[in-house]
Amino acid sequence: MFTSIAGRAVVVTGGTRGIGKGIASVFARNGARVLITGRDSDVARAAAEELDGLAQRPGEVSFIRADVSSREDCRRIAANAEERLGGIDVLCANAGVFPHSLLADMTEEVLDQTLSINLKGTVLSVQACLPALVRSGRGRVILTSSITGPITGFPGWTLYGASKAGQLGFMRTAAIELAPNRITVNAVLPGNIMTEDPAEAGDDRAAKMAAGIPLRRLGSVDDIGYAALFLATEEAGYITGQTLVIDGGQVLPEFVEAIAVPEDDTEAGAVRP
Repeated sequence: MFTSIAGRAVVVTGGTRGIGKGIASVFARNGARVLITGRDSDVARAAAEELDGLAQRPGEVSFIRADVSSREDCRRIAANAEERLGGIDVLCANAGVFPHSLLADMTEEVLDQTLSINLKGTVLSVQACLPALVRSGRGRVILTSSITGPITGFPGWTLYGASKAGQLGFMRTAAIELAPNRITVNAVLPGNIMTEDPAEAGDDRAAKMAAGIPLRRLGSVDDIGYAALFLATEEAGYITGQTLVIDGGQVLPEFVEAIAVPEDDTEAGAVRP
């Protein structure tokens, strides 16, 4: 059994939807006191109310409207966490945008927004929460990166991939700098995850996405949430500067055909020598 994280103070940036909401849900359902952030007050309020209803007490969920690309907003996040939660034990730096733009068509506006939220926002969030994480004595920083950029690439995601790879460059040196304060810094790298977007796109798109995954399904937001939860435990206290890929084996095959089941092997128990 892992040591309980019940009562721990957790900040999840971008926790109002998708993977961030899933991470916040897992922590709340395991008794953590969670503050989620988002740029839309109405969406954030609704998410907090929903998640608070799922929380295992003393777990609770509240929200603050904030934009992580703003240093002042990041400072407000940290100050509110200290006021409401009494400190910060875990920062899940999850906030991010996912633009699709071919390199030849990329605008400076999209470039600035993506790097400001995905990369600059990660740095500013950690920096603002750092004093509280130090006081915790067991601080955990968990970044939401991606397989896209650090491991894989896909047309239209050059900028997104660059921002996610940049997070890992930040992570490795931050892990060294913060280690004397007993703060660990790690990252989860999701593959194809079933969030609101693919769910809204319908079964056909989801089936196509799952076809190239050895486990034959898309991941769930809980899959990412429980990975983050593990990295926040006492038992993960000797892990820092590392990445945890959660992708159902998506990055393993050289070709989709590598995971196809040959017709003559479909009978139960059939194996190749």
